[in-house]
Amino acid sequence: MMRFLLLFSRQGKLRLQKWFTPLTDREKKKVIRDMMMLVLARQPRSCNFLQWRDLKIVYKRYASLYFCVGLESQDNELLALEVLHRYVCELDIIFNFEKAYFILDEFLMGGEILETSKVAVGVSMEEADTLQETMEEYMSKPAY
Repeated sequence: MMRFLLLFSRQGKLRLQKWFTPLTDREKKKVIRDMMMLVLARQPRSCNFLQWRDLKIVYKRYASLYFCVGLESQDNELLALEVLHRYVCELDIIFNFEKAYFILDEFLMGGEILETSKVAVGVSMEEADTLQETMEEYMSKPAY
């Protein structure tokens, strides 16, 4: 089970965070700070797996962004890398921040993989977009 997923830039700016286990704000800030320090300090050709406390840390750099996942000790690191890759392939983080969380919620639920099909996630996104457009159209009409 995934405990958290963090997305941050090379400059150390947090772009996205998703927590699958309850933590206090103070604990979350400490985890974020520790992950940034550990991952950003690593050499570019280093292994993408780390051991931190009782968790396995899996990270991957795409362009100037780092995707970092905290896994329980019995989880598969390669599967986590695949989930990150699937997520990145669907992601438009810069321009559609709300969609980034929507896509993540379609892929993962409670830290477990919910859906592996990019087609199914795409269909869900199209349905959500259609619903949003319908609601915006409905709300823009005057109520007499």
